[in-house]
Amino acid sequence: MLSDVVDLLACPQCGAGLELDENTLLCDAGHSFDVARQGYVSLMTGAGGKFDGDSPDMIAARADFLAGGSFDPLMDAVADAVRATDDPEPAILEIGAGTGHYLARVLDAVPTARGVGLDVSKYAARRIAKAHPRAGAVVADVWHHLPVRDGVLSHVLCVFAPRNAEEAHRVLGEGGALVVLTPTERHLAELVDLLGMVRVDDRKVERLGAAMSGRFDRTDLRDVEYPMSLTHDDLTRLVGMGPSARHLTPERLATSIADLPRAYPVTASVTVSTYRRR
Repeated sequence: MLSDVVDLLACPQCGAGLELDENTLLCDAGHSFDVARQGYVSLMTGAGGKFDGDSPDMIAARADFLAGGSFDPLMDAVADAVRATDDPEPAILEIGAGTGHYLARVLDAVPTARGVGLDVSKYAARRIAKAHPRAGAVVADVWHHLPVRDGVLSHVLCVFAPRNAEEAHRVLGEGGALVVLTPTERHLAELVDLLGMVRVDDRKVERLGAAMSGRFDRTDLRDVEYPMSLTHDDLTRLVGMGPSARHLTPERLATSIADLPRAYPVTASVTVSTYRRR
């Protein structure tokens, strides 16, 4: 809930700390932000962002797919990376938290942790608000000044999400950890040509290291790869939850999937990197 994490948040207008007064967040300068009835708060500055937020259909597809368990090993890998840092009371921010599944898995794995799930989509924030009792949901844009106070976090998580290294460095405390999950070129490779999905940049990890240079030191890297057996419904949800959903019509997707085996083999392949704040 927001009450568990409000001390981590900052006013997007002036940077001051925020307090929760019933259903409103307030700062000392008098700026106020209403908490939506679904439990999240929007701390957007009003300026346009670099990315469009996920639609209701994309969020619903992601929630259904992740609930099916096919990505459970990925969630466990992120939780393991957080536990390996041995912080007694983690304060965690997940950027681009989507449905909150990954953040919830971390909070389940670390009973002393609390977390903020941040996403540019209000439809995602509605899901995050209900993902875990120790999670608060915030609408904000990672490419703007994050509405988080300086140096208050132990961890920042980026799972299939954009990374703002400068802002992550600012909000993490000394020795804080940035945990990043990125797909390899083998991730969902069986579907790229078949369904016209967006290809993974094969230099993503290399570019990630360059972006972290000067601010973070990589302390751990773990590859996670395994086969999945996906039904037609799984495939529809998997495509529908990501950026490929913006380029494929439902009719084209249904036609492409119809002739596939009922249990179609697909590879999950990611790299989980942990970086320590300098």
